[in-house]
Amino acid sequence: MAGTALLAGLLQGVGATASQAAPRTVDKTGTGSRTAALTLDKLSPAIPAKGDSITVAGSVVNNGRTTITGARIAVHINGHGPLRSRSAMESAAADTGYSASTDGYEINGHTVQVADLAPGHSAAFTITFPVSALFLGASGVYPVGVSLDGQDAAEPWSHVLGIKRTFLPWYPDGESAKSTKISFLWPLTDVPHVDPRGDTASQESPIFRDDGLVRELQSGNGSATSGGRLWQMVELGKQLPITWVIDPDLLATVEAMTKPYRVEGHGGDVTHTTPGTGSAVAEKWLNELKGAVGGAQVIALPFGDPDIASLAHHGKGINSNLRLVQTGEQLGKTTVDTILGTQSTTGVAWPVDGAIDPSIVSTARTTGAKTVIARSDSLRESPTLSYTPNAARPIGGGSTAVVADATLSTAFDGDMSKPQNALLAVQNYIAQTLLVTMESPDTQRDILVAPERMPTAAQAHAMATAINATDTTPWAESVDFSSTAKATPDPQASRHVPASSAYPRSLRAQELPAEAFRQLHEVQVHLNNFVTILTIKDRVTVPFRNSMLRAMSTGWRGNSKGETAYRNAIGAYLTDLINAVHILSKSDLTLSGRSGTIPVTVKNDLGQPITGLVLKLGSNSSIRLKIKNAERPISIDGGHTRTLKFETTASANGLAQVTAQLYTQQGALYGETVSFNVELTNVTDLVMLIIAAGLLLLVLAGVRIYRQRKRHAAGGGADGGDGEGGDGTGSDGGDDNGDQNGDEDEDGADPGHPGDPGTDTGQETREPSPAGEKVDG
Repeated sequence: MAGTALLAGLLQGVGATASQAAPRTVDKTGTGSRTAALTLDKLSPAIPAKGDSITVAGSVVNNGRTTITGARIAVHINGHGPLRSRSAMESAAADTGYSASTDGYEINGHTVQVADLAPGHSAAFTITFPVSALFLGASGVYPVGVSLDGQDAAEPWSHVLGIKRTFLPWYPDGESAKSTKISFLWPLTDVPHVDPRGDTASQESPIFRDDGLVRELQSGNGSATSGGRLWQMVELGKQLPITWVIDPDLLATVEAMTKPYRVEGHGGDVTHTTPGTGSAVAEKWLNELKGAVGGAQVIALPFGDPDIASLAHHGKGINSNLRLVQTGEQLGKTTVDTILGTQSTTGVAWPVDGAIDPSIVSTARTTGAKTVIARSDSLRESPTLSYTPNAARPIGGGSTAVVADATLSTAFDGDMSKPQNALLAVQNYIAQTLLVTMESPDTQRDILVAPERMPTAAQAHAMATAINATDTTPWAESVDFSSTAKATPDPQASRHVPASSAYPRSLRAQELPAEAFRQLHEVQVHLNNFVTILTIKDRVTVPFRNSMLRAMSTGWRGNSKGETAYRNAIGAYLTDLINAVHILSKSDLTLSGRSGTIPVTVKNDLGQPITGLVLKLGSNSSIRLKIKNAERPISIDGGHTRTLKFETTASANGLAQVTAQLYTQQGALYGETVSFNVELTNVTDLVMLIIAAGLLLLVLAGVRIYRQRKRHAAGGGADGGDGEGGDGTGSDGGDDNGDQNGDEDEDGADPGHPGDPGTDTGQETREPSPAGEKVDG
């Protein structure tokens, strides 16, 4: 790669005069062949042929303490012939400064003079030279160095003060090596964007965590070199012979954006949202992608791109998580095929960086994947194998590992926005593919390249440059993933899955924690209990399934804070939905007499009817207060309340504590228990006798008065009586509560008690659903 950067700087015209640049701060002091640092920005052509001239352009900076004089740009090449092995190329790429054994001699007659360079000063250069000046011979890869030769105060004679190497692939006409088949994966993935409270199976607008995806999808000025990352990935990919690897959640999210959607407020506020701005952008990107994948192979990852390695190491024993990923596998294909109108490939597991161990392979197999994308720095070849074998090989249990070449797959890691880095990466990639072919020119091989999961736009451009250049060579040809996966396994290739102890610590440190999978399992258990009461279950199960798959996403690596917040939001949302169906609190009440009714009201704040619940009333003193038919089924329309009346019988005065609790029909507790006190003021038999005696005395007194008036009237009295005012009447003092047998509060006979609803709710009063209730609205 260092050598590639070197040649990049050589790409301009022959004899161009180097220009002195303004001084800059010296970051470090260089000595010897590291006194000056060369940067290569351009090299053309990347794959030279006989009769070509090579142009390299770049810049040089003096990192020494004294002025460089008598400076010139020169080109060096080793006279020992081409590199014929990949290990030799890796050794030559090491940045060791100038080495006569590695860099060889300076080619004569092709130099460019550079003005004196003061410390910290830089100059641009362009140098052009014919291929013939390199005296290239047999096919292979030649390390070429671009140097600054001159002198300084420390060494006042001409010598190499700085050098940068790159590699030139050389494959003259007449070679008959069998070309290497290369499958290159082109991933389209991103982090989750839909809020757990915002996914919906109804017609409501989804809620996004942010509107950042708009920037990723935004088109530029009509070229593949501008626009957002995902836009450029599509624009570049449609011109390349690649295999698309797509997270179905990304497609589902973009499709949701094509319709009206909302963006949550500050701090995850889903009650104060703003309209999304990316509908037009999303529609344009999706249409572009549909055209781009036409005729190419598309691999559909499980929905949400679950982190298979994290699941294997921290959640394998939790069956609900495994079943969830199995569902995600099926959902992924349905999503991709429906949105893109294609027939995608499934059953492919892609653990991070292709690192595998027995638990990862086992988990992949359990979740439905028969093919595992591994990498050669994980499933290592035997040191005695002198060539790169076919990528596919069986690893037991009916599973096939398709092993990506680590060197080619990581060639574009790092910051490719710097021209030198991109140049070196491209030259390195092209040269490596030639060496793969030359290792065993009479044997055709099928190899795989799997770059990092979420390439930057700059990385994508460097990859595209390398793919286009390599695809035109006689030593390589592009094929799809299925072709590589079905190739005949090499009997000498490694089939040994490395032990768990060999799994990279750096990757293990980034994995989702065990707590994440335990929490998701708890959510699943509570969700299973909750949906038994729903009449339209898909409005809840589908969004929660999607959210839990997103919570497992590989996209959370490196963002543990975001992953934790997302996962907690799922649990909090489910808790809110469960609590939306609840018993209204009651204040203490008084029950006079031997019998009466206790009304209990249940409210359904969901947007759909619920059924399958049982309301149970209990008393801490079943002797003092007996409740008839204490368990009653209840169903309530969405946004309504319903009151059930329970008949009671009191046998003694005093205080009784009553509890109201909801249960599912399966007997599981549902929601919080509501407790209240009932004061019993029962009228005893002795009191009734005393009341009866008093009434009898009143009757007798009335009879006596009547008889006195009658005798007085018979004796001729005219004053009309003894001053009493007419007949006395009594009261029978019946039970002040009566015997209410009504099932619900629908006849208005009950005078009510403190804490009860103020109106009859037998006809189910309508209340609007809360704004935050999205999934079952």
